[in-house]
Amino acid sequence: MSESERKLKSRITQSIVVLFTVMGIIGTLFCASAFAEVSPDEEVIESEMSSTKADVMKYGLIAAAIAFGLGAIGAGIAISHVGAAAMGAVAEKPEIAGQALIFVALAEGLVVFGFITAYLILNKV
Repeated sequence: MSESERKLKSRITQSIVVLFTVMGIIGTLFCASAFAEVSPDEEVIESEMSSTKADVMKYGLIAAAIAFGLGAIGAGIAISHVGAAAMGAVAEKPEIAGQALIFVALAEGLVVFGFITAYLILNKV
C-alpha cells in the first residue's frame, strides 16, 4: 500500500470517528429529555384526539410526505437530465459554465417548492 493510500485510509477513518462522536454528543444532548422521569407533583396533560381529527391529521401528514417526496424525485430527474446536458455543453464550450450552473439551480428549485408546500400543509394540520 502506497503512502497516499495510507493517508487516505487514515483520513477516512478519522472522519468516521469524528462523525460518530458528534452524532453521539448530539444524541445525548437532545434525547436526554425523552428518558426524563416526570415527578409525581407534576400534572400530566394529555390531549384528547377525536377520530375525525386523527383522520385529518393522518391525511395531512400523507399529503405533506407526498408533496416533499414527489418534489425531491422530480428534482432528481430534472437535475440528472439538465446536469448531463450542461456538462456536455461545458466540455465543448467552457465559457458557458455559469449559464449551465443556473439551469441546474433552477431544477434544484423543485425541492424547495415541495418543501414549502409540505411546510404549509403541516401548519394547517
